[in-house]
Amino acid sequence: MWNYEKRLQYPVNITQTNPQIAQVIISQFGGPDGELAASMRYLSQRYTMPYKEVSGLLTDIGTEECARCCYP
Repeated sequence: MWNYEKRLQYPVNITQTNPQIAQVIISQFGGPDGELAASMRYLSQRYTMPYKEVSGLLTDIGTEECARCCYP
């Protein structure tokens, strides 16, 4: 189901650091509205769904969000 290749879609060449921008980027991944929080919401809501199809869909979405968070 998953095929993970550790390569960047676009090459990155960092010439100087910017802590303010880095903080914004980190908050998008791990903040309250970030990828990790979205993944956990989807994966926890799947247990309250009465239909298996909907539960499976939430599992798929949560897994995809987690994959984006852990392997950006």
